[in-house]
Amino acid sequence: MKTRLSLPALDPATVTSKTTSTYPREEWRDELGRRSKQALGDALGLQNFGVNLARLEPGAASALRHWHTRQDEFVYVLEGELTLVTEAGEQILLAGDCAGFPAGREDGHRLINRSDAPAVYLEVGDRLPGDRAHYPDVDLEARADRSPYRYFHTDGSAY
Repeated sequence: MKTRLSLPALDPATVTSKTTSTYPREEWRDELGRRSKQALGDALGLQNFGVNLARLEPGAASALRHWHTRQDEFVYVLEGELTLVTEAGEQILLAGDCAGFPAGREDGHRLINRSDAPAVYLEVGDRLPGDRAHYPDVDLEARADRSPYRYFHTDGSAY
């Protein structure tokens, strides 16, 4: 029998899953499909970087294709198969594979579950103020001037 954990440890199963997106347009939120995230870093009180345990059901996507000006991102696949989409094209990530996206590299990326089974991965990113996320396939920019991200058109006008 598993012993009940107390901080600074926790059982990820005790962290509520978030299935919503803050994207400003419904069609962009719908494009993500059935995606859920558990904010493990938040639950543990981490302030300098975030850690999410993410699950993509078949057909779901992690995000719209994007890149960050200040935030490094890292993903590690725990279960299943994911298609990594970048400027260079597509490649398959399997359990045990990882990918990293350095801040400031204009390489829009996202993960899509094109398999017939759920996929689970960890995503890690820092929380530097002043970050901007650029979305090369749509008219969207996100700014982390304060939490949560605020969304703008590429011409700078607010959504």
